[in-house]
Amino acid sequence: MLAKACDNLRMTLDSTHLASSPGLAEETLAAPLRDPDDARKTVVLGVTGCIAAYKACEVVRALVKDGHRVVVVMTEAATRFVGPLTFRTLTGEPVVTSLWDDPDAAPVHHISLAEEADVIALVPCTANVIAKVAGGTADDMLTTTVLASEAPLVVAPAMNTHMWRDELTQANVETLRTRGAIIVEPGTGDLACGDVGEGRLAPAEEILDAIRTELDRCGDLAGVRMLVTAGPTYEPLDAVRFLGNRSSGRTGYAIAEEAARRGARVTLVSGPTALPDPFGASTVRVETAAEMLDAALAAYDDIDVVIATAAVSDFAPVDANAGKIKKGDAPATIELAPTEDILARLAADKGERLLVGFAAETSDVSAYAREKLQRKSLDLVVANDVSLPGLGFGSKRNRVVLIDAHGEWELPEMDKRMLARELLDEVVTRLASR
Repeated sequence: MLAKACDNLRMTLDSTHLASSPGLAEETLAAPLRDPDDARKTVVLGVTGCIAAYKACEVVRALVKDGHRVVVVMTEAATRFVGPLTFRTLTGEPVVTSLWDDPDAAPVHHISLAEEADVIALVPCTANVIAKVAGGTADDMLTTTVLASEAPLVVAPAMNTHMWRDELTQANVETLRTRGAIIVEPGTGDLACGDVGEGRLAPAEEILDAIRTELDRCGDLAGVRMLVTAGPTYEPLDAVRFLGNRSSGRTGYAIAEEAARRGARVTLVSGPTALPDPFGASTVRVETAAEMLDAALAAYDDIDVVIATAAVSDFAPVDANAGKIKKGDAPATIELAPTEDILARLAADKGERLLVGFAAETSDVSAYAREKLQRKSLDLVVANDVSLPGLGFGSKRNRVVLIDAHGEWELPEMDKRMLARELLDEVVTRLASR
């Protein structure tokens, strides 16, 4: 029935095309303003200039039927295939086509949309828009909204088969995928241009499955109080030197931001990093292991889940010089003392909390991680081999093994933002089974 309705809509595009009714344009293109009492999840659905644009109607109708709020943003080219009134009728929401639509309604309209979005979906998405988003170009309402949003991105490409196969398009798609975008691969068949091959917009149900999966993640950690530790610790040797490690903090920051997006109340205790504070998380910055322990304990009473990604220094110099040690005065040896094990201290008062630890190793990774799991009474350990080139410390990507009391399973190499998503899916499953 939905497909028939979309076919009927396609046949009437000329009569509903907004460009033929300037008076209607002023009403239809007004910036959407969300009712603060509206509890529905919001999908910002971007429609780009492709013959498959009419198929977005089916996706929109199904999402509205699911009970979601759908705001359609169209590129100028898209309006040549489907009139904005069509989407206005289906959604009951104003349709946005320009950065300059009705500025009185929302002062910074692309930012308000970006913040309201629980999911952004590009259906269909042309090679041109894929390239813009991958390259960070923001020259219209749609690309500006995508760039300004922290919401998960679902991309359903549609284009000529040669364009799809082109190495530049494939590189751009891979860029989006590594940044965490969900790519709904195009199908194969007859194309509008007469060619036969890949490039057809994926079936509506496949696109809807991807969008619904991301919507299900939104809020699945609502009410959960989470403590995340991240980054290295610096143990001072003198006023300018320290004992530390190469941890960038990216994994912990990605987990904190993803957890906050999914509704958790997150406290991030971070050692020294160059990363900005994650959106939605309360960030406490520390330097030494002792300071990290104090900050973690200060938040601990109010915590349900601990994810300890920090690469805490196991040792600290016994005597830290107040000034800089001159080269000629350098001691032949430096006496070290062990720092207190933060995760072990938290585990000693575990209670009903879910504790997840990280194990960065260079050999016998699984064996050492399993020993850590048992010794610290953890629920899950995320183990990785930091000796692998291009992975782990300082990298944006990682390959890890998840280990619990029942076994272990390896995750493929992925961006750390994707790793955060996968790990939190596991946390959600474990919380639900309690």
